[in-house]
Amino acid sequence: MTVGVYGLGRFGSFWASQLSTRFEVVAGTRDPARETPPGVRRVELAELGRADAVFLCVAISALEPALAQLVPHLDDATTVLDTCSVKKYPIEVMRRMIPEPIELVGTHPMFGPDSASGGMQGLPLILSEARASSETYRRWHREFTALGLRVVEMGADQHDHEAAYTQGVTHVIGRVLKEMQLNKSLIGTLGYRKILEVIEQTCNDPYQLFLDLQRFNPYTVEMRDRLMHSINKVVRDLSDY
Repeated sequence: MTVGVYGLGRFGSFWASQLSTRFEVVAGTRDPARETPPGVRRVELAELGRADAVFLCVAISALEPALAQLVPHLDDATTVLDTCSVKKYPIEVMRRMIPEPIELVGTHPMFGPDSASGGMQGLPLILSEARASSETYRRWHREFTALGLRVVEMGADQHDHEAAYTQGVTHVIGRVLKEMQLNKSLIGTLGYRKILEVIEQTCNDPYQLFLDLQRFNPYTVEMRDRLMHSINKVVRDLSDY
């Protein structure tokens, strides 16, 4: 099976390398300055679109312009899988922009180059139905499992709601803490060191990812409102003393 990766940013390069341990991987990118990972062959869109499957590894906000370039080159037998950190929006965009009979599968690899630096064994990948036969959907469930991933099947709406209160809130807290310019300390407690780890984990990702996570998840506004309400309540409680 030939697998294509469209987008060779930080995650796309990492994902292409991981996939190359199991498949023949070809990759395309809109940025010619991007390096091609070892074991991966750089191709033009015309060849990328003929791969058996193509993973979209572009920023959420870049999904529509990327598809506008890729769709004319897609073969009817190609399966397209997104890797976005939200699910409702990319699935809606793929359904709208990619014509049938091309099959679609939604995924969210809930890890990246940092969290998977020791390997992908047991790490979670969300699998969401988009527009694919049961056979195609189950095939990719098996392929991800064979890569050592823990596949979690979840609908797009449920994913986005849960992600807003797990991934979304973590990234907001990480960015806020970074603004405080916290540093390592000789008397830092274990909890404090964990806080520094949150900053490092969230702020190593591109800032565009942070913005896209907040903009394209329909539940993050509600999450931020609840977060600010809780912070303000704690601050008001302290002002009474």
